[in-house]
Amino acid sequence: MAAMTPEQHHLVERVRALVDDEPDVREVSMFGGRAIMVNDKMIVSAGRSGDLLVRVAADRHETLLGEPGAEQAHMGAGRVMGPGWITVAPEAIADDGRLAFWVDIAMRHNRAVASKRPAGD
Repeated sequence: MAAMTPEQHHLVERVRALVDDEPDVREVSMFGGRAIMVNDKMIVSAGRSGDLLVRVAADRHETLLGEPGAEQAHMGAGRVMGPGWITVAPEAIADDGRLAFWVDIAMRHNRAVASKRPAGD
């Protein structure tokens, strides 16, 4: 596992504090970042520069792109990720309230996806 940058480590700590009451939280390295998983689904991933990759409902994607610091997520150079993947600039989540906004959006999507899982899955 790659060592986290100070910006990434700080962001992961802040996200952890917002989801510490969730029953099934873990961290994995993916997408070049440190992903926070809830119910085995990624909610957000802290990027090396302190940016945040957020998993959102595809039908809210366009609306959320209007939020400060939000942009369509890219997977490396020139590869656009599909609807439901948004990157938020570090300065746009420096405020705890703004970080909580994005984590809440991601958790709402996570709960909606988890509730659609077939029984016994």
